[in-house]
Amino acid sequence: MIPLITLEGPTASGKTELAILLAKELGSEIISADSRQVYRYLDIGTAKPTLQQLQQVKHHIINIIDPSESYNAGRFCADAETIIEELYSRGVIPIVCGGTGLYVSSLLKGLFPEIKMNKDIRTTLMQRMNKEGLSTLYEELKIIDPDFAFRVSAKDKQRILRGLEVYYATGIPITEHWKHQGSHNRYHTFRILLQPPREILYSRINNRIQQMLDKGLLQEIEHLFELGYTPFSPGLNTLGYKEFLPYFLESAPLEQCIALAAQHTRNYAKRQYTWYRKYKFDLTSTSNDYIISEIMNKINIKFEYKK
Repeated sequence: MIPLITLEGPTASGKTELAILLAKELGSEIISADSRQVYRYLDIGTAKPTLQQLQQVKHHIINIIDPSESYNAGRFCADAETIIEELYSRGVIPIVCGGTGLYVSSLLKGLFPEIKMNKDIRTTLMQRMNKEGLSTLYEELKIIDPDFAFRVSAKDKQRILRGLEVYYATGIPITEHWKHQGSHNRYHTFRILLQPPREILYSRINNRIQQMLDKGLLQEIEHLFELGYTPFSPGLNTLGYKEFLPYFLESAPLEQCIALAAQHTRNYAKRQYTWYRKYKFDLTSTSNDYIISEIMNKINIKFEYKK
């Protein structure tokens, strides 16, 4: 089986720094599993690795699509699998690093077979959302598939519609589909979880928002508008960007947008903590030195390279 290391954890947990240190030790390359860092031009608000960091270690699946495009777990798996095969052919152990849990889970376990959707179902759901409101559909999802509803935000239109759409097309909740999906069994995986105490993580998140503003987040958003992207562009309609749109479009107070961005990021981190509870990790720590030491001690035993 192909050896693979995953480095997972909530936003602002220190994954990027550790991934680069580990990649240097192992002579590895990093595959990003971040659903926002795939976008070009979205650098500051996605906490993308700096130019200096990108020069230190080769990164994959970063800056690959425009903000007008959409990206999903299926595309990620196809992209990541191709890169993993190429790295394996060179004797390089890939490090998959990112906090988009669905991407990593789909890569390791496989996506459930594509479901043929009835367009009428999506049309009906859209009509209901416009008439009854997204909150009504979310409450319905909580009854139909409480596990899935717990993992998504009550304002996440795309996932709420997807959860209901899968259920009404198949009669089976999307989480049940996940349980019955076949495992790849292609990777010999060592999974690392970075999970700082919540109070420390939340403090980091609050500080990070201000640091992003100091680095020019507002100017970055302005530049996106200048390039022709709109609030409806998938890239701008993401965490860390959408919260500041009222500042530009409605003259909302900046402090209000900052507070909302920090709150939404903390809420996202909370959902990530919940997501990781259901998985077993080979190593959980907050010490980079300890993690690197443990990996180096076990690498020859667990990740013996066989071409």
